[in-house]
Amino acid sequence: MRSAAGKILNAGRPDIAGMQRGACPALAAPMQTGDGLLVRLRPAGGALTVSQFQRLACAAALHGNGILAITARGNLQIRGLRSDTVGPLTAAVDNAGIIVPDGVAIEISPLHGIDAEEIADAAEMEAVLRHKLGDLLNSAHLAPKLSILIDGGGRFSLSALTADIRIVAQPSGQWLVSIAGDEEGATPLALGNADAAADAASDLLQMLAAHGRRARARDIDAAALTARFPDIDSIRSTRPVPKKSSFVGITALGNGRAALGVRLTFGQARAADLISFLTSAESAGAEEIRLAPDRGFFVIGLPETAMPAIRKAAVDHGFSVRANEPAEQVAACAGAGACASGFYETRVLAGRLMDRAPALFDGSMKLHLSGCAKGCAHRRADLAIVGSAEGYGFIVGGLAADPPAARIAGERIDFAIERLARLIEDNRGAGESSADCLQRLGASGLAEALQQE
Repeated sequence: MRSAAGKILNAGRPDIAGMQRGACPALAAPMQTGDGLLVRLRPAGGALTVSQFQRLACAAALHGNGILAITARGNLQIRGLRSDTVGPLTAAVDNAGIIVPDGVAIEISPLHGIDAEEIADAAEMEAVLRHKLGDLLNSAHLAPKLSILIDGGGRFSLSALTADIRIVAQPSGQWLVSIAGDEEGATPLALGNADAAADAASDLLQMLAAHGRRARARDIDAAALTARFPDIDSIRSTRPVPKKSSFVGITALGNGRAALGVRLTFGQARAADLISFLTSAESAGAEEIRLAPDRGFFVIGLPETAMPAIRKAAVDHGFSVRANEPAEQVAACAGAGACASGFYETRVLAGRLMDRAPALFDGSMKLHLSGCAKGCAHRRADLAIVGSAEGYGFIVGGLAADPPAARIAGERIDFAIERLARLIEDNRGAGESSADCLQRLGASGLAEALQQE
């Protein structure tokens, strides 16, 4: 087994069959991965006290492998658990007073209730749903990864996240209920007050439950939707198109207080680093942690005068506090050395790409570095580089499990990076982004470039 940068590891690896994406690894149902059991949890409101987050990190170190991750959807993951340590972890979560709602995941705007620009408080809408739909949200007939998203507007919109059911605040004081997709692609179904929105969500959940545990919103028949929502063709969003804004950096909250957006490098952190940083933040006056989409969190309530020191503390512990850094474009799994299923060291390859193929990092392209075909860290990316026993597979605009456009032997990865960089540099048109260029060239263009001698 070799672990040098660019070398494929090819021994002692568990079969990933049966580890495929699709299950929701909650505390009650951890998922087997190459580095042990994984649990995913979303605390109520996506919020934790600083002390709760510290205690959770301590539990991850004590009962898992000490690695915590925050997903692209802002959910926490604890890795490296064993069957005999899941129970103690659950007890630690309970003892810390962390509430993890059962049933369908409900994702809400990260700065709910404190964002001066929000249209409505998403947490209040969530409370309405949980009060009115409690039993339905816990139905055993719903898909494990079914998702509901509530976007109250404000500076950090959830417009780019996909969801089975979207409930989005409108300037008129109403809520728009849509189905299957992100804000641009979802189909609007109903528009009304909070109770009307909850009723529409109830109808959709009942339709999904009737279809069984494999059904997602996209599976509901169009005719059935039209029959239930007869105004479907005339309903449209009335809120302005949200501006894309990175959560990373300083956001003023008023009254001399601020929030610091912190991104974990490739979405992962060691428990020891996280605990040490949180200790510094708490000493500076931090009051709360809000999990954020795109693999990070907000530190809430810091005095603006404390920001320079806390920003430095974050950087010293390996976190990012500056928006639009190259690493922001990379979704990387744990990789070889941390996960027994990984065929290569994903973070090492990420560093090589950023150093040797800067043309890729213009802010337009999402790269998925996956140690195996399971594709833990991301779903669909502009470019995925996937490890296998045969080498590195390059996939354009697809999933890690898709057939690659080209496959490169492990010892040829530096050559492949050079060819990839040159492909974009030589073919990108005036004003064209790297992502658009790669999409235009397609799988065949990439394959031709990588297979040249």
